[in-house]
Amino acid sequence: MRIVVLCIAVLAFASCRGPEPRKPVEVKSGSFYKESIERSKQLLAKEEEMIKELMAKDTLHEYSTSPNGFWYYYETKNDTATYLPKTEDQILFSYNLMSLQNDTIYSAEEIGPTSHVVDKQQLFPGLQNAVKLLKINEKATFIFPSLQAYGYQGDNKAIGPRTPLKSSVELHTIIIHKDSLN
Repeated sequence: MRIVVLCIAVLAFASCRGPEPRKPVEVKSGSFYKESIERSKQLLAKEEEMIKELMAKDTLHEYSTSPNGFWYYYETKNDTATYLPKTEDQILFSYNLMSLQNDTIYSAEEIGPTSHVVDKQQLFPGLQNAVKLLKINEKATFIFPSLQAYGYQGDNKAIGPRTPLKSSVELHTIIIHKDSLN
């Protein structure tokens, strides 16, 4: 009888413990993210190679490299102006979007003149930085790798995913923000 009571006591004690946590069935190693980053690097390297070949064939223009990862050349330069747009300045500019083969995707007429507050309104990343390189009445052509253009998604209209772009941008007006004068 003692043994039965002892067995019941042990079973009762053992069943009073709470549920044991289970170990995860699958451990995330981060390999998906590592592979995605590697694919992005390879894509960017391919695009840069293609863009550099395109620039090498274009003997008519002298390209500059921006610190933001795109290239450009001036079509019209304004040597008398000195002011470059700064954060919160309002600008009026026009631009088009083309493929690297110079096929028009959106014409400047289609897009129309664009009013923009520098660094405060959304443009695609390359254009956001490109307008800050122009002085009033200057026009330049920019070549943007896809990550500086519309990236992995495209614009959900005429620009597909992972599409590098060319754009001719002309700066018409700068309304200087009061804080930019200091």
